[in-house]
Amino acid sequence: MAEQRDEHAEMTFEQAMERLELIAQKLESGDVPLEEAIELFQEGMTLSRLCGQKLEQVERKIEMLVEGEEGFVRKPFAPEG
Repeated sequence: MAEQRDEHAEMTFEQAMERLELIAQKLESGDVPLEEAIELFQEGMTLSRLCGQKLEQVERKIEMLVEGEEGFVRKPFAPEG
């Protein structure tokens, strides 16, 4: 499992999402033995955390330009919700 984490750390967001989709499809099919399903679920959780971390990193980098009376002002990104 540690080897898998190292492999996942090198993945891009898009690669991780693609792998998550494949895992979800396999699990939804119901044709996976219990042990394999547990391993896939654990891998999916790891990938989900990785994607969340990558999104947080991007959010910290994003700045919004807001037009005010004095022209455009840089403002930190604040997600809605």
